[in-house]
Amino acid sequence: MATQKFMGKNQLVKRLAAQVGDEGMAIAILKKRGDMKKSGELTKKGQARDNMTAEQRAKDRASKRSGKSVSKFKYNPRTNRATLKD
Repeated sequence: MATQKFMGKNQLVKRLAAQVGDEGMAIAILKKRGDMKKSGELTKKGQARDNMTAEQRAKDRASKRSGKSVSKFKYNPRTNRATLKD
């Protein structure tokens, strides 16, 4: 689900909650993938993700999937996806 809300830095929980439709579910996802501690505090990994914009996170995801440099990708804010530059 693409949403235009919470695209900036320090909005990781709100952004994910808007995407999945429930803040509790978003927190559970963050805990499961190691971005949040059981106490609800962000881990170092979670803090690093929280300090990224939606564009930076999308490019980072695409880079990790493909093994290519982040600079090789362009961002589409409508879909919150990064694709290879032409």
